[in-house]
Amino acid sequence: MPAVIVDCAIYRDGRRIERPDDLSDALDEARASHDAFLWIGLHEPTEEEFDRVREEFGLHPLAVEDALRAHQRPKLEVYDDSLFAVLKPIVYEPESDTVSADELMVFIGDAFVVTVRHGEGAPLAAVRQRLESEPEVLKHGPTAVLYAISDAVVDHYMDVAGELQVDLEELETQVFAPTGSGDSKNTAARIYTFKRQVLEFRRAAGPLTAPMARLSAAGVPFVHEHAQPFFRDVADHLTRANEQVEGLDRLLSDILSAHLAQMGVRQNDDMRKISAWAAMAAVPTMVAGIYGMNFDNMPELHWPWTYPVVVALMALAVYGLYRLFKRRGWL
Repeated sequence: MPAVIVDCAIYRDGRRIERPDDLSDALDEARASHDAFLWIGLHEPTEEEFDRVREEFGLHPLAVEDALRAHQRPKLEVYDDSLFAVLKPIVYEPESDTVSADELMVFIGDAFVVTVRHGEGAPLAAVRQRLESEPEVLKHGPTAVLYAISDAVVDHYMDVAGELQVDLEELETQVFAPTGSGDSKNTAARIYTFKRQVLEFRRAAGPLTAPMARLSAAGVPFVHEHAQPFFRDVADHLTRANEQVEGLDRLLSDILSAHLAQMGVRQNDDMRKISAWAAMAAVPTMVAGIYGMNFDNMPELHWPWTYPVVVALMALAVYGLYRLFKRRGWL
């Protein structure tokens, strides 16, 4: 167990008092006091490692199965002895401009909090330190921990949405540059990759709306009766993040359509240029073809000025077509 336990402590009246060696004794001690609770944090435990925690805290088998397997949608489940919440923190990599989602499970009971983290993108050390520096918040027990974790995850959603907004503005500049994109295939691939990042964001943030709305209402077991305004604030921030990412998705669709339209316009311009050059080449080709025919009665073949006149006429015809196409914007 020490390998997977990130931190474990008893909190009484909002203050950390000790790191227990035995989970059973620590839980009994926390339950014996009305102002204390036990908070244990785990990182990617195996089934065997989690068995002891499950037995000591009486966690529901279905919730345990979800916590071990991961790959869950954000949700909130109420069981007889605990409340089970799943959140998906977002990780943004500025070097590669990619978004990925980890998973964070939170069990809340009468006098305990168990957090199970999958991935490296949801460290709870900062949340725990912030709560320990605010005992007036932490003294509200497990509810305060769930609120702080939810608030930290949703606030990071806002930060990632801001980073994606900056990336989108750069992409817009590239697509709508006056000179056009130098590599249309690369631009289209970048737009599609961007849409995949936004989709990953929406899969993490969108389903969390229902659990936050439920926590914002009264009557949720194991949640402090006066915590609704705080969860409503988290739900409001989540709504703003979802609206922002939906706007990004719509803009990406518009940018992709505009890029494809630009590619069609460029292809039409190229075809007009090719057609113009082909038309100019067709005139001398036609004249040369006429004089290349083996007819006996072609009197102009015997005129002394025939060759320079014909060449001059071909040059004038080509020049006239060039000026015509140039004036119409085909060249």
